[in-house]
Amino acid sequence: MSETKRPALSRDTLIEAALRLLDQVGLDGLTVRRLATELDVRSPALYWHIRTKQELLDGMADAIILAAGMGPPRAGETWQSWLTRRAHAYRASLLAHRDGARLVANAASLSPATIRLFDEELTALVDCGFSPALALHTIGGCTSYINGFVLREQAERQESAGDPSQRLAAVAALLDAGMDATLLRALREGSSPLGEEAFDHGLRALIDGTTAALQRSKP
Repeated sequence: MSETKRPALSRDTLIEAALRLLDQVGLDGLTVRRLATELDVRSPALYWHIRTKQELLDGMADAIILAAGMGPPRAGETWQSWLTRRAHAYRASLLAHRDGARLVANAASLSPATIRLFDEELTALVDCGFSPALALHTIGGCTSYINGFVLREQAERQESAGDPSQRLAAVAALLDAGMDATLLRALREGSSPLGEEAFDHGLRALIDGTTAALQRSKP
């Protein structure tokens, strides 16, 4: 009776399996040994395809970034619309995996393919009138904003996973105390530092600030 064949190991299959495992155990629980167990192989077999755990983490981060879609604006798309679309897609890709923002923020290197796509994006902004430095600052600043925003979102998820009512109880206690603070007035209005509305506000501020910087840079 023939044995069931396991899928052949490759760098891509390792990264795909590691991302699935990440969703189950989180970044702190992800180890090479645990990944080997998940794939039903011994740990040394993985090192034919990855040299270190950091190389595995970098490959996972690279996959998350590429999943968001990279490249220059579409035909007829303004740089503002492109940057908005890119930002939302990148945030969604980070949120699609447990600890996705932590993983990407701690990446040590990215693949040559990802770097080439990044260079195409910078070139597209230069074609829109940006200097190379302003193009780099724009995409870099937007990326840092999204990473930080999602880091906080995912941290909040983990903190509230055990007891979602804790945060609401704390807010209710402040309200019951009769504190007349601007924060409490904002909370009464349903405002939140996280979520779609807050994310869009910060993104608009970045784009508006970049538009002003681009205008100042022109003769």
